[in-house]
Amino acid sequence: MLSESSKITRPEYLKMLPELAMPLTVRIKFVKKGKLQYISHLDLQRTFNRILMRSGLPVWYTKGFNPHAKLVFSTPLSVGTQSECEFLDLRFDREMPCEDIKRMLNAELTDEMYALEVYIPNTKFSEIAFCEYEYEIFADMASEGFAAELERVFTTSPLTLVKKSKSGEREIDVVPLIKSVSAEYNKGSGSIRMTAVLSADTENFLNPEMLVTAIKAKYGILTADNPEEWYSITRKKSLKADMTEFR
Repeated sequence: MLSESSKITRPEYLKMLPELAMPLTVRIKFVKKGKLQYISHLDLQRTFNRILMRSGLPVWYTKGFNPHAKLVFSTPLSVGTQSECEFLDLRFDREMPCEDIKRMLNAELTDEMYALEVYIPNTKFSEIAFCEYEYEIFADMASEGFAAELERVFTTSPLTLVKKSKSGEREIDVVPLIKSVSAEYNKGSGSIRMTAVLSADTENFLNPEMLVTAIKAKYGILTADNPEEWYSITRKKSLKADMTEFR
């Protein structure tokens, strides 16, 4: 294995790796937070392509006039949402230890986006049914009573919002797409911390930002008029239909 103390150079090490008869799929679980929460999914794809080129990893490339690495991401992340559980599947044409892949990737990444795990997957992204999100809401009306009110709002049907999709806009009741929700007031920070498990399958994906949209519309808070009020959203887990954690 390649290590920092090894006298073998990276190019020499990569040439020593056994070639594979068929490309092997490797899964990368990574963090995306901080300022990088504001880059789009398309920008994320471009960023990873550059990272892979710099890393020199033996990624499998398509054949033809415009060879490129085949990047397959799990459930897309909304702009403005951080994540501790993003997934990317890549194909490799040489056999390489997962720890070395992780080390070489992280050498090109930052403290706002880095690999947590690298492994050979035995699941499909289509098995992701729900995602768990953590919200932190800083607002003047934050209190224990308001936390209880949020729980009531997001568990009482109907809660009608406009959902945008490629086919257009339509009104939906979002409550059936909320598996669970809990909220509590944090006296130390003066904020509301809310955890919500939302539908994430391809047919019934619920954007976590829609819950904030509902809060803004109902209570008139978190607007640009009051810069001291703000919120954050972090994807914490991806879950299968049986509520076990996706990996």
